[in-house]
Amino acid sequence: MAAVQDVLLLVGRLNYVWTNTESLLIYVIAHLLKVDKESAVIVFLTLNTTRARIDLTERLAKLSTTPAETRDRVLAITERLKQQSKMRNKYNHCIYSFDEQGEISSTQLMRLVEGEKDVRYGKVEQLDSRELERLDTAIREITDINKAVWAFIRSRPNFDESSI
Repeated sequence: MAAVQDVLLLVGRLNYVWTNTESLLIYVIAHLLKVDKESAVIVFLTLNTTRARIDLTERLAKLSTTPAETRDRVLAITERLKQQSKMRNKYNHCIYSFDEQGEISSTQLMRLVEGEKDVRYGKVEQLDSRELERLDTAIREITDINKAVWAFIRSRPNFDESSI
């Protein structure tokens, strides 16, 4: 069982580091499209899902006009983001179950799984100390991804940090 406050704090931190990191894709998109920040913001905000933003970034990186070093760095970053998006999605799209003491005991995913002859939903997972550690590890990994994106952005020619 996990204390509600502990879970809410971790989920809040998860959302904070995720949103900060995902928004850095604006600068990666600007670089790959060779456009100004404002144009990249329009593209970023027009794509209304994380998946679409990552897909666009990967597709731009894979263009033949993208230097191999840039392609490799961007694809490494987006792969790490995709891995961590699973944890983010889990905690943003689940139902929390509570025990008799009002503590969170488990999560239930809000996803349908269709078999040939049945439909199931809501994989239930215990929210124990091991899971809280996984959540904390995801937060640290997303923070590291953030640093990797910043390192990439700052290494680009003509990057003007005052435009942030």
